[in-house]
Amino acid sequence: MNLVTILPLAVVMVAGTQLVVAVFLASSDRPRVASLGFLTGAGLVIAAGVTAAWLATRLVGGVAADASAVAGKVDRGPAIDLVVLALLVILAVLIWVRRNRSGPPRWLGSIEHAGPLQALRLGALLFVATPTDDLTMATVGASVARHNLPWWHLVPFVLLTLLLLALPLLALLLLGSRAARVLTRMREWAEGHAWIVNEIVIAFFALLTVLDLIRSG
Repeated sequence: MNLVTILPLAVVMVAGTQLVVAVFLASSDRPRVASLGFLTGAGLVIAAGVTAAWLATRLVGGVAADASAVAGKVDRGPAIDLVVLALLVILAVLIWVRRNRSGPPRWLGSIEHAGPLQALRLGALLFVATPTDDLTMATVGASVARHNLPWWHLVPFVLLTLLLLALPLLALLLLGSRAARVLTRMREWAEGHAWIVNEIVIAFFALLTVLDLIRSG
């Protein structure tokens, strides 16, 4: 596994309410500053989340490796793979259960006049309080640490997540007055079809994890 294989999970991070919120902010009274604030808050949480998971996995893995050495065992990888696989299963179940939730959240109307600080808090809270995002960040951090990859391998994942989240703002900047139709289509897609793409991405990553288990078995 390398950094390229974790990148598709960036889609899981944003496909759904997160993208819908980004579309609403790009259509708000102060779209540029609000969107940038939202991206800043989201970026801080995502970077902190994957880093925490990476550090925790390395710490626990190091302790387990020391204990295994004393016991005459050497490989901690399969145990981490099983944890990652369990996280993926929980993530897939959560997305399946929530798949029929349609329409934007009721509180979205309150962000029409959002300033940069309010949008920053919203971006941070949204990614902290969303279980699927928490599980995805834990999965990414644990997977990178399990394969003994350095911290910087998390950076492309964070940047791609933010790029996907910035698509509504980019559409606004590039298309100007014509962006309304594109933003509407983005919102409709996120509300109706995002869960399907998420499940496909999770299944792909779960397959890679199972292959790792087989190779280490």
